[in-house]
Amino acid sequence: MAPNQGYDYRERAGTDARHEPLLDYLSRRFRHSTKAQWRVRIEDGDVRVEEAPATAGQVLRPGQQVSWRRPGWVEPEAPRTFAILAEDDDVLAVDKPPGLPTLPGAGFFEATLYHQVRQQAPDAVPLHRLGRWTSGVVLFAKSRAARAELSRQWRCREVEKRYRALASGDPAWDAITIDTPIGPVPHDTLGTVHAAVDSGRPSASHATVIRRNGWAFVCDVAIDTGRPHQIRIHLAAAGHPLAGDPLYAAGGLPIPGTTALPGDPGYTLHAVALAFRHPRTGAPVTVASPPPDGLR
Repeated sequence: MAPNQGYDYRERAGTDARHEPLLDYLSRRFRHSTKAQWRVRIEDGDVRVEEAPATAGQVLRPGQQVSWRRPGWVEPEAPRTFAILAEDDDVLAVDKPPGLPTLPGAGFFEATLYHQVRQQAPDAVPLHRLGRWTSGVVLFAKSRAARAELSRQWRCREVEKRYRALASGDPAWDAITIDTPIGPVPHDTLGTVHAAVDSGRPSASHATVIRRNGWAFVCDVAIDTGRPHQIRIHLAAAGHPLAGDPLYAAGGLPIPGTTALPGDPGYTLHAVALAFRHPRTGAPVTVASPPPDGLR
């Protein structure tokens, strides 16, 4: 696969940069490149401070602008397609396929929903995100006013979010509310990962069984909060991890000794519907995405 086009990066040095040489700052902050690679970029004139060519030993001051162009790189494989579910001058709702990250990170840049959508709607900004292997509805704002109003609705929990999942086991309940707190716990590779923990943030999910087949069941899940990996964690906390989830065990903690990461595949989770009030008219809007065959 061909490398992507790279990108121009700019940031303001924070207070942690005080009295720190530029080379040390860059290699500490941006670990996608080694210290030797950063030194070569600086010596080649690819790194600038306040728009002037920089040197490796140059001491940064908080607030100074640091910029460089990251050369193109080969991204991990991911689909680069999406479907438009609804669009007007204010909002854009799209159907994200599984395997496509929502936002840049972890080596992904052009192979992200954000980048692909912006090719068609340059002003669109995502209002939330789905995990890489979660499919379904993602909502974008196309204007500053729409973004402000929809963000307010999100903060005030006025947006209704419904998912469909394939979970393991055969639960004793037909419907359940799960309010296990979610917060960071230790992880050997990442340092921390979100999981079920008493010291975590308040969280609430409402699961309803749709179909049972003995070893697994399909359920609808409405969420009041939007914690990272909330549905995966909550169903695991209830004793029924998503079928095939490589990370979370029954109880809502990472599987002991696992090397799995949150972005690893294996589970089936789909954002079925999103309901909100239109940011301009106030009219109720519901955007839906048909679930894949295994979740119908």
